[in-house]
Amino acid sequence: MLENLHVKNLALIDEIEVDFQPGLNILTGETGAGKSILLGSVNLALGGRFHADMLRTGAKFGLVELTFTIDSPSLEEQLTAMDIFPEDGRIVLSRKLMPGRSVSKINGETVSMAALKDVASMLIDIHGQHEHQSLLHKKNHLAFLDLYAKDQVEKLKKDTAKAFRTYHGCRKKLDESGMDERERQKEISLAEFEVNEIEEAGLFEGEDEEVEALYRRMSAGKKVAQRIAEAYHYTSEDESGNASELLSRAIHALSDVESVDEQGAGLYGQLIEIDSLLNDFNRELSEYAKSLDFSEEEFYGTENRLNELNRLKTKYGNSAAQVLEYCEERKQRLKELEDYEQYMQELEEQLKASRQDYEKHALALRKARKKAAVSFVKEIKKGLSDMNFLDVRFEMRFLELPDYTSDGMDEAEFYISTNPGEDLRSMGNVASGGELSRIMLAIKTVLADREDTPTLIFDEIDTGISGITAGKVAEKMHIIGESRQVLCITHLAQIAAQADAHYLIQKRAKNNGAQTEIFGLEEEESVQELARLLGGAKVTASILESAREMKR
Repeated sequence: MLENLHVKNLALIDEIEVDFQPGLNILTGETGAGKSILLGSVNLALGGRFHADMLRTGAKFGLVELTFTIDSPSLEEQLTAMDIFPEDGRIVLSRKLMPGRSVSKINGETVSMAALKDVASMLIDIHGQHEHQSLLHKKNHLAFLDLYAKDQVEKLKKDTAKAFRTYHGCRKKLDESGMDERERQKEISLAEFEVNEIEEAGLFEGEDEEVEALYRRMSAGKKVAQRIAEAYHYTSEDESGNASELLSRAIHALSDVESVDEQGAGLYGQLIEIDSLLNDFNRELSEYAKSLDFSEEEFYGTENRLNELNRLKTKYGNSAAQVLEYCEERKQRLKELEDYEQYMQELEEQLKASRQDYEKHALALRKARKKAAVSFVKEIKKGLSDMNFLDVRFEMRFLELPDYTSDGMDEAEFYISTNPGEDLRSMGNVASGGELSRIMLAIKTVLADREDTPTLIFDEIDTGISGITAGKVAEKMHIIGESRQVLCITHLAQIAAQADAHYLIQKRAKNNGAQTEIFGLEEEESVQELARLLGGAKVTASILESAREMKR
């Protein structure tokens, strides 16, 4: 859950810090007090778009920091998979905002904006004032159902998506393989030429590296040969003063010491071993010198071979291995082209088999979705009735798509009638914003136990509702708060009265300017704020008693 919010130097906010609680957290305040600024700050911390004019006047930077407690093993496992490890059970998301740029961090470590958004999406879900408009798009309806029936459809969706990829690949291959006789002969000629060119070159895997190394050694051969001759002169050549001759003299000098004592014998043995190592070195040095002994003709041949290999690599691959692999692919393609009718028949059979496999999985997914839709619709309908819809009817209708998709063969759409005698209409034809917000809240209530995101923010979801309906909505908000942390910005006393924790957002004159501040309210302070919401500027004793009764 969201444990702490820290904001500095944004709009009317100088610096505020607030601790939130489990359950339903209500935020209230006068219009213009800065509630939207506070929510906007949270959005910025989660990767929202930033403009320099969002900074407080005169400030060089802004800061938003969110501290989350992680108490879900599955959530901790998902974070760990992203190489993000909670420290003492906490994750801190922060974003420092400066003109022209921003710096995002998770637990003090700088991360990309994409990483910040990925983590944020796992921790918090913001339902803004116009979020219920997503109900107008039927593509979202199936997503709600799939979330509700996650345990029943998740594997089926994966199997369907996998089968679709296979089917799509077969269809694409068949489409791309279609050609007339002239095109076929043209491709055969090209494939034959390429195969012959590669085979005639007679290259082998790794040859390009070997020839390139030999060419480099030959190119530097003269200088290397001089250095080798010089080294050989000092170590072994038949002249006085070389290392081998001097070592032989030293061995002769120590030969009499060997028999004197154990230490002398040991030193003599070491000298013998050094002599043996030097002889081995001289032999290897001599062989190395011979390997550098080449003619101009040999150098010319190596250079030509390297040019040939590089030419083939330019055309067919970045290495000899890739060139040979390309050759095998072209041989296989030749075989397909030479027996083209059989090849096309095989592709047709593969497409048919993949289509049947896809349909098997898609139909199983359809069956599971339709079965889950029965209980899903039933629960939403009950939730709508609880929120003061007089005679609500609610359905989910399925329609087969004209083409296959990775998400199945169907689309689904909500249909609703909110008044007696009215026909069922698609959700897109429901005009009232208040109705849409209540429908969305009913859906969110049904999905409360199934969504993994631990914190849910509602920004003035009460738009367009009042009276008894507002009370019903408040009850639903509290139900969601029993399983997830909820932060709700509201103007309605009925909703605010349900708070497990109540916060007041105020704008105050300070330092010749205005500043937004936030305070946690005690029981009696919460009653006073409810009275303000009920009565406006003038709070009478009867309004105060009504607020106290509402709170009870």
